[in-house]
Amino acid sequence: MRTAEVIRNTNETRIALTLNVDGSGAADIRTGVGFLDHMLTLFSHHGRFDLTLSCDGDTWVDDHHTTEDIGIALGEAFAKALGEKRGIARYGSTILPMDEALILTALDLSGRAHVSYDLAILTEKVGTFDTELVEEFFRAFARSAAVTLHVKQLAGTNSHHIIEGAFKSFARSLKAAVRIDPDLAGEIPSTKGTL
Repeated sequence: MRTAEVIRNTNETRIALTLNVDGSGAADIRTGVGFLDHMLTLFSHHGRFDLTLSCDGDTWVDDHHTTEDIGIALGEAFAKALGEKRGIARYGSTILPMDEALILTALDLSGRAHVSYDLAILTEKVGTFDTELVEEFFRAFARSAAVTLHVKQLAGTNSHHIIEGAFKSFARSLKAAVRIDPDLAGEIPSTKGTL
């Protein structure tokens, strides 16, 4: 089983997270930020990752620290669970429609952190959630997991749909990348011999 547990405590957040990469999509998410709970629940479901996550953050300030630190912790969990990344497909990409929105994500579990973020979210908030924090989440995840990640909006006008499409597309791309490829017979998928 490819699993990990991450405890991350700072002056701004206290996070406890468990991850099973080879799960069924079961989620128990309590971040204190309703919209983020929703996004991470559907991330878990569409990626088929079992994810238990609780966060006690300084949301009386705003949702920034909670969102960014959860991205860091989730990236750490994937890095731990995948270890040397033997036998994984390594790459994943998805073009996902969400009503009028169309989102492309592509990623490489390369060991090199990079984010190309191109979402044009038209509103500053969805509910009480600051939409600029979507980029903060993806950047924190990619740095922590050492992933190359491209997130691109091909169409869309509804902020909720754009963000939800991005999280679903991200989940499905990550699911494809972490899949065990039987053709690799446990090899590390790089000519360098390491990722």
